[in-house]
Amino acid sequence: MYQKLVEYFEKPSVLILGFGKEGQSTYSFIRRFYPDKKIAIADRREIKIDDENVELLTGENYLEHLNDFDIVMQSPGISLRDVQIDKTTEITGQMDLFLRFAECVKIGITGTKGKTTTTTLIYNIVKASGRKCALIGNIGVPVFESLDDTDGLTAVIEMSCHQLEFAKKSPHVSVMTNIYPEHLDHYNGFEGYVNAKLNIVKNQSESDYFIFNDDQEEMKSLIDFSGIKSKILPVSRYEEDKDEFLKHLTTLNENLKGYHTHQDIFFAVNAARCIGISDEAIEEGIKSFSPIAHRMEKVGTWKEITFYNDSIATIPHAVMCAVSALEKVDTLIFGGLDRGIDYSSFITDLNSCNVSNLIGLPETGGKIIDELKKLGCTKNMIVVDTMDEAVENAYKFTEKGKICLFSPAASSYNRYRNFEEKGNHFKDLAKQLGE
Repeated sequence: MYQKLVEYFEKPSVLILGFGKEGQSTYSFIRRFYPDKKIAIADRREIKIDDENVELLTGENYLEHLNDFDIVMQSPGISLRDVQIDKTTEITGQMDLFLRFAECVKIGITGTKGKTTTTTLIYNIVKASGRKCALIGNIGVPVFESLDDTDGLTAVIEMSCHQLEFAKKSPHVSVMTNIYPEHLDHYNGFEGYVNAKLNIVKNQSESDYFIFNDDQEEMKSLIDFSGIKSKILPVSRYEEDKDEFLKHLTTLNENLKGYHTHQDIFFAVNAARCIGISDEAIEEGIKSFSPIAHRMEKVGTWKEITFYNDSIATIPHAVMCAVSALEKVDTLIFGGLDRGIDYSSFITDLNSCNVSNLIGLPETGGKIIDELKKLGCTKNMIVVDTMDEAVENAYKFTEKGKICLFSPAASSYNRYRNFEEKGNHFKDLAKQLGE
């Protein structure tokens, strides 16, 4: 089924760049077919592996040897922005090779925000239709893990910008939820980030479909529609106003709140219809959707205050969407790593919204509160140094019967390994201090 992929690794020299989950998956795949092939693994961290046919390239200079190899299997998240790559070296990864060689129906979803919810909804719908399907990609499962059973498969694939950066083929159905400034440090600016995202549509054919957010003018200005070969399907959150079935779908599941989440439903509906799935299966798939951790996740209610964890919201737009969807937010905890994002509109939104208490975490939280003070903002604003202090103040100031929302509008890497660790810390503290 994927013999051409196996043959791809047969003769060239191969470097596995990064030895996390995906790098280890790539190593296992190559070793399965070529147990004695000489390969190399590069990682900033020290690696221990019992394989005499592996050359280890570790430490601070681990990126210096890329041009010594024919193929570099890049793990998502490793930036090559300052590396000059020779024409004789091919940079690729599991996502690119899956798109090129796996023989199955592929639905790909990308976007700055909303892609995990949209991906899960599409998977639920395909599953409800009775088709064989797999939920893979950035959502947690390396795509090579689905290669052994692709006969009749519909692969629903969440695609990050990092996974798409070197993709040379696009899915049969591509969904782009939105584009906002993100990962600017990885790409030396917004243009590189956008170009990576657009690989989801650049290599589509006339028989393919491109579904995009028709409400985001900024995104539409970044796309050269004249160069797209596939069928173009714009999706607006206002579609429910003219389609009773879509409006009905937004009422089926209380875990899908807010206009931005309703638009995710509409993305999923369009993707499902592109591959011929019935409205009955679509409805069942929406009903069966379960909450996703760290995405407007209801943590619980203690001392008559309800806590929501939205640690995935690393850009301002996502934060304000959550505030709008939850309606009764009285306290907002925000802040994290300063990556150079422009917060001017966010500051204006915070000043005018109905949230009473603003609690700022390092680094960006304090800076944003300083700017709000310059505007003459009269809200209760507190700058803290730790999440412990933030939750303590949330219990102190949040009005009973209302919501405390943690939605950072920034990356977590200044204090935490990732947004999951930061969100889990918030959840643990909310429960501990509440009980």
